[in-house]
Amino acid sequence: MKLSTESYKGVRDFYPEDMAIQNYIFSVWKKVVESFGYAEYSASILEPAELYRAKSGEEIVNEQMFTFIDRGGREVALRPEMTPSLARMVAARRKSLKFPLRWYSIPNVFRYEKPQHGRKREHWQLNCDLMGIAGVEADVEIISLAHAIMKAFGAKDEDFEIKIGSRKFLNGLLVDELGMHPENAKKIIHALDRLPKMSTEEVEAAETELNISFEEIEKMSEEPPKDINAILVPLKKLGISNVKFDPTVTRGFDYYTDMVFEVFDTSPENNRSLFGGGRYDNLLEIFGVDPIPTVGFGMGDVTIRDFLLTHKLPCGK
Repeated sequence: MKLSTESYKGVRDFYPEDMAIQNYIFSVWKKVVESFGYAEYSASILEPAELYRAKSGEEIVNEQMFTFIDRGGREVALRPEMTPSLARMVAARRKSLKFPLRWYSIPNVFRYEKPQHGRKREHWQLNCDLMGIAGVEADVEIISLAHAIMKAFGAKDEDFEIKIGSRKFLNGLLVDELGMHPENAKKIIHALDRLPKMSTEEVEAAETELNISFEEIEKMSEEPPKDINAILVPLKKLGISNVKFDPTVTRGFDYYTDMVFEVFDTSPENNRSLFGGGRYDNLLEIFGVDPIPTVGFGMGDVTIRDFLLTHKLPCGK
């Protein structure tokens, strides 16, 4: 019986020409983030599955995690994202670390999802996190860093758009103004995150199930709240003009607490979200230590490679 030469579905082999592109992407990432003063860290790809069940989104935990039982009877996961590992590491040395921390890593992450354009079951992801600053200056810095990376790849401002949302504002709108139960508000926020991927029929079914109109939510929250304006104004003073408020940007992870953002490719050939992030101030609570205000983002190599090829930008070949 002959073995197949095909790789596992959803992962990639890297021949020398592929490694040239990958190394180029990594080199740009490292050069820019280190120029902003971020230091590199890393962790194992194996984590206890309970780490993600505590704070990651339901879609990742229930549908996308690779898990197995090890020989000691422990449930182990191949990491689907890096943020919980970062939180675990910081919580372990909470009292000895000097804040603020500016850390980055480029881990490979694994998600069991349908392979398609821009999505694989394994990819590498630049993670940048700023920990220890509660003010909007940290939000401004992390978005400025994301913008600087895109510019370092040769992108023009018209090639991509940064959309900023607010979990705190949207949750307040749904719970305080519309009187929804917090659990129902959480379901709507998750549905808004999936909205760009949903068909018309799926949108209608979700609206019926949740007894809400997504269009009405958008109309009720068209004007940016004060805390988002406090981010938009300094960004525009820094010359970052391709940024705007979008209430439908919510991000899928449960740990986000306030500002969230996503970067979108504006090309009709690749009109999709490239990467994103936001503020998560309460993640360390699952470890029983004092919280640390944190803002960060994750940028995947697959979507960035597609962006470079779409816009015919240099990619190390």
